[in-house]
Amino acid sequence: MKSIKIKSAVAIAAACIAGAAMGAGEQDAARLGKDLTPAGAEPGANKDGSIPAWSGTAAPMPGWEYGKKRVDYWKHKGDKPLFSIDASNVDKYADKLAAGQVAVIKQIKGYRMDVYASHRECGMPDFVVENTKKNVAKAKLAADGWGLADAVVPGLPFPIPANGTQAMWNAKMRYRGVGILFPHINTAVSPRKGSTDWIIAGQELTFYYPWGVKGSNDLGKYPPVEYYVLFQYDSPPALAGQALSVTFFLDKPGSETFYYFPGQRRVRRMPTYSYDSPQIGLENQYTLDEPMVFNGTIDRFDWKIVGKKEMYVGYNAFGAYDFTAKFQDVAHDDAIVASARRYELHRVWVIEATVKAGMRHTAPKRTFYLDEDSWGVMAADDYDAQGKLFKYREGYLIPSYETGTCDVTSFAQYNLAEGRYLFDMNPVGGGKDMRWVVEAGGPRFNPSYFSAENVRAISER
Repeated sequence: MKSIKIKSAVAIAAACIAGAAMGAGEQDAARLGKDLTPAGAEPGANKDGSIPAWSGTAAPMPGWEYGKKRVDYWKHKGDKPLFSIDASNVDKYADKLAAGQVAVIKQIKGYRMDVYASHRECGMPDFVVENTKKNVAKAKLAADGWGLADAVVPGLPFPIPANGTQAMWNAKMRYRGVGILFPHINTAVSPRKGSTDWIIAGQELTFYYPWGVKGSNDLGKYPPVEYYVLFQYDSPPALAGQALSVTFFLDKPGSETFYYFPGQRRVRRMPTYSYDSPQIGLENQYTLDEPMVFNGTIDRFDWKIVGKKEMYVGYNAFGAYDFTAKFQDVAHDDAIVASARRYELHRVWVIEATVKAGMRHTAPKRTFYLDEDSWGVMAADDYDAQGKLFKYREGYLIPSYETGTCDVTSFAQYNLAEGRYLFDMNPVGGGKDMRWVVEAGGPRFNPSYFSAENVRAISER
């Protein structure tokens, strides 16, 4: 694995141990909003000012409402690139890049990263801030060492993380409202070498976070579910009519999947459809734990905080969410077009995942990069059993005007070994914007909507 310049892991570990010794009580909670931001980030600028001080949540300019292009109401929309990184100068910037970014630049002809001035305007609503403070003393991992046993929600469970498992729970439990609706998205896999044929799976998609209700509640009030998701495919012909519901849990391995096959007119329970299982119809290019850079339960890995790193990440990348754009104008055959990828320098947590003894995974070693301000998963390097980098994923963060936070859903994954990539979890080419939902209402925001019975009912209408 390529070495990276990070803050001393020993120093961070020592700080974590010291924090634990204080009991993770009121004294630690008082740091949030003072020498740490409400999310646990460093509030100050870096030494040369290229990363600014945190400035709190930025609202959209007046006039935005759902259905209007988000970038048009972003106050920095007139920013111009400071410089670009490409094959001619990538080595100069390598210490601020993931190994996968360097590999993509060197492997894909003409690939470049346009870097802009950094903006630190990701915050949280007041009730999430208060719940996060309470969690310094309240939140607990389960006895198994990886499950989430207790927390005040919605809120970050471990804003001052002591280990990599806690850091990953912050990424998984960041506030996203009660759900996310995608009226139409395209899960797309680029052509094989020598072909021009894409796989483009069109679908309607619903996410539901039952614990994301506004206010302050004990996590135990809700079912032990991280989230529910339901897909309804309408294209291509091989997938049209298929539907599936997946439930991811807080306290047990794997997931529960119900899949409707129209040819059989039945719903099948698929107990092993999780982790590194290939997603149906996508030619082994996409596993169940790769959406949004990381997805699913974390029990198969040991998680280690390596340290922090200044890194160029996909930030305020509205082009990767442009629902008015033609899909082919954003997703070219070899990569996402440079104008849709926008990078800024930010501090990220570097988390190393190593598969546990006795477990298996196609990527037994992974490195994840978590944004310190939002806890969004910004990028990931995947290594195979021989220790060779073979996949790189990067997410594209934007402000969520509905929730008052920032979020990462849209992402690209580059299969470096096979020369193909995929683009998913965004409204590009769909004609309708995605929506973060903050008030539960309607049948979609109920566990029964994701049941096997409902999957069949909505598929046969």
